Amino acid sequence: MCPSTYALLLAFLDLLSSLLYILRSTSRPKHSKDHRKLPPAPWALPIIGNLHMLGKLPDRTLHHLAQKYGSMMSIRLVYVPTVVVSSPEAAELFLKTHDTIFASRPKVQVFEYLSYGTKGLAFAQYGSYWCTVRKWCTLQLLSASKVEFFTPVRRTELQSSVKLLKNVAAAGEVVDLNSKVGELIEDIMYMMILGRCKYDKLDFKPLV
Repeated sequence: MCPSTYALLLAFLDLLSSLLYILRSTSRPKHSKDHRKLPPAPWALPIIGNLHMLGKLPDRTLHHLAQKYGSMMSIRLVYVPTVVVSSPEAAELFLKTHDTIFASRPKVQVFEYLSYGTKGLAFAQYGSYWCTVRKWCTLQLLSASKVEFFTPVRRTELQSSVKLLKNVAAAGEVVDLNSKVGELIEDIMYMMILGRCKYDKLDFKPLV
């Protein structure tokens, strides 16, 4: 399938999802539990929402809109309702006073599969699990002392990979850089977390 066909397919799926959202929104009764009152908003087009208003300088556009609709307003990016905050007082409400309410990541179905049921640090819901994983990463992997401690490991693995690529290039062979970079990152992670390189007898991916 050619790239243009992929682009048309993605555009069709996006249009279809937008239409389904619009139909669901218009058919939802006003007394529904999902009906929430949003802040003031500029008029939006049926499918693309307010995307046409952002232009090449979205920060300036949002500044001008905030002068008209207030420091807390809502816009629609395609079918995603988005709240825009542009004052220190309102930002403090979101980031400090009520930060735990807005700390979770959005629930997207694709991340259920890519991060083992949103168990990854980047997409896990805010709570005790996320705090524990973040603590592990901060203390055991990402602290300044740990980064410095594993410098020889990274240097050794990187030098080994570069030497391999030089040999392949000298032989005039084809190499898959995506695969090699992935293997390099995987080897470094094995050394940092388990203290040894991976070996074929034990495959951790099915276990995870």
